Amino acid sequence: MGRSPLWTAIRDQIAQDIARGHYGPGDRLPTEAQLSDRFGVNRHTLRRALADLAASGTVHARRGAGVFVRHRPTAYPLGRRVRFHQNLMAAGRVPDRRILLLETRSADTREAAALALAPDTQVHVFEGLSLADGAPIALFHSVFPAARFPALLDHLRDNPSVTAGFAAHGLSDYTRASTQITAKSATPTMAAQLQLAVGAAVLRTVAVNVDGAGQPIEYGRTWFAGERVALTLGADAG
Repeated sequence: MGRSPLWTAIRDQIAQDIARGHYGPGDRLPTEAQLSDRFGVNRHTLRRALADLAASGTVHARRGAGVFVRHRPTAYPLGRRVRFHQNLMAAGRVPDRRILLLETRSADTREAAALALAPDTQVHVFEGLSLADGAPIALFHSVFPAARFPALLDHLRDNPSVTAGFAAHGLSDYTRASTQITAKSATPTMAAQLQLAVGAAVLRTVAVNVDGAGQPIEYGRTWFAGERVALTLGADAG
């Protein structure tokens, strides 16, 4: 039998390095030049190995950034009680949030309708980036009635947990009234923030959370990185 092509041995070695944890999900592999030197091959041979790893879903390339180990999709349940930190910890991931915007302004027509507010009522806006194990998985934009939660932005600056912010205002529990899910393509700005290719698949959710009396308290839109998150509907999602 003939010898296997050299690129297959390189592919198998890189795959073994990943399986042993030398490179974890989201890690960037060494550069093409470094890998070519390591294996003593030209870049054409190396690229054939990397292309096969990409075809199998092991790695993916980002133009101008390098080749990265793919993340295992994070299971993210959508039910009556959606809690970011709890969802990620249950999936065995380390949750984090990066604040992009905190402001108070007048509600637009869509926000006022979703929150059952009069037009131009003051609302708090919270925008940010959600991360799992340090990798971005979602962009979010949430709006809250300012009169109901006057100090919410101060709490979010100290601790970007909406649940904790609600609790500080005496609201210990809340539920999801509705969720709409739509497939979208990442815009250039969104792609940069989520570290995706422009046009990559994202899942947009539009949701309303309510208190125990059914009063809307949060109107949120979230854009999940399609390759990193698996949205699941639980038994209580109805």
